[in-house]
Amino acid sequence: MYKDTGRVPATVIDNLIDLALKEDVGKGDVTTDILIPARLKTHAILLAKSEGVLAGVDVARRVFRRLEPAVMFKVFIKDGGALKPGDIIAEISGRARTILTGERTALNFIQRLSGIATQTREFVTAVGDLPVWIVDTRKTTPGFRLLEKYAVRMGGGRNHRLNLADGILIKDNHIALLRAQGMTLGEIILKARQGATQGVVVEVETTTLAQVREAAEACPDIIMFDNMTPAVMRRAMKLLPEGIWSEASGGVNLETVRRIAESGVTVISVGALTHSAAALDISLELVSNRK
Repeated sequence: MYKDTGRVPATVIDNLIDLALKEDVGKGDVTTDILIPARLKTHAILLAKSEGVLAGVDVARRVFRRLEPAVMFKVFIKDGGALKPGDIIAEISGRARTILTGERTALNFIQRLSGIATQTREFVTAVGDLPVWIVDTRKTTPGFRLLEKYAVRMGGGRNHRLNLADGILIKDNHIALLRAQGMTLGEIILKARQGATQGVVVEVETTTLAQVREAAEACPDIIMFDNMTPAVMRRAMKLLPEGIWSEASGGVNLETVRRIAESGVTVISVGALTHSAAALDISLELVSNRK
């Protein structure tokens, strides 16, 4: 349920880049093609304009190389590295048309992913001395899940399930439908366990202490405390048998995350890591032109 989603396949990245370039360039960069000589070469840098955590520098490199395979791209700061204003992330040398045409697409990727990594690092730092994991959710940009979950890892977070096949998570709507069929929460959990293949984790969402008590009797692998206050979570933790993990979800922000962590939960899932991260301020600046 909580695992490293692994290296993002190059084919996934290149497909996203091709879609992004098609969207941004359209039938051609008419401004650049009219004004800039085809043989003119230039040198540029990717420059950090604010503090944060870097993610996506290799994606930016691949953007330019999709346009010009021979473009030179020298990395000075690797993904996961800390940034401060004025840091040079990378140098780019190649045809001026390539750099100007690819600029916005490359920046869109690296700014978005670095924003996610930066926000994740803030949450991780806020609970850094406590034995709890900060994990993401499936609240990602459609098509960009692998990259966005990669950015979470670069910020020090962990990944929740990648997709619906990665684990059984019995949520409120599942429970409502099955309770309407006369099933108890314990019976729902038992049905999930009986249908799960070996190694598949069973997690159940709860919103009240009564539900926690009922779920604990059926011994799922993980019990989620959804939108509970830290005080209620502390009481809920006392109801869990040894070996059952706990996950806090809902209402998590930088003001509340530490109080939630102090309740003793194992995991805190934060949708905002991916759905609300602000892009990090990174720019591309031309340094010199040379024929």
